[in-house]
Amino acid sequence: MTASLVSISAGTATLEGELIVPPAAAGLVIFAHGSGSSRHSPRNQAVAATLRERGLGTLLMDLLTRTEEAEERVTRHHRFDIALLSARLAATVQFAAEDQRTATHRIGLFGASTGAAAALVAAAESEGRVGAVVSRGGRPDLAGSSLAVVTAPTLLIVGAADAHVLELNREALAQMKSAVVHLEIVPRAGHLFSEHGTLDQVADLAADWFGLHLAA
Repeated sequence: MTASLVSISAGTATLEGELIVPPAAAGLVIFAHGSGSSRHSPRNQAVAATLRERGLGTLLMDLLTRTEEAEERVTRHHRFDIALLSARLAATVQFAAEDQRTATHRIGLFGASTGAAAALVAAAESEGRVGAVVSRGGRPDLAGSSLAVVTAPTLLIVGAADAHVLELNREALAQMKSAVVHLEIVPRAGHLFSEHGTLDQVADLAADWFGLHLAA
């Protein structure tokens, strides 16, 4: 499988991403990274590799431009701008729906940390284009009123030791009445799933969820 670099126009910004689509892929998963991360994140790259092994295409995006990423290292305000991040993720979904390499694939969204909120807002506004969502250590609470109108099947994955985020996910789960939603708690795991074997569990859970719902 060969990686292709893609450039996507989102308003006045040009976003960069890495697209890899296995032969006869069952779907395409777009990654929305979390706070202070990028498409080169070892954690997201590891999950993406597992998804590809399971027959899914992956598109890892940088939702901020290089200039914005430099600003973010100082100000740390872009990571909580869910309106900005979700709008750019929506532009990425539009790109995937129209590009000849991916237009025939159902689309899933994988969001980490604040990227999970952006994924849920984008899914809520996608007019059915998003077939499934997975959140890893996410902040779905930041999706606000969009939670109630998400219809894509959603898997919330949280570490058992990530107490505050776990409570926020339970509260978000209670608001998601329009979709099939499941909360999966990974034993021993903290916020970054850095404990031995826990990220592998995340990757397997995500692959199972996307395999089930994108193949439907």
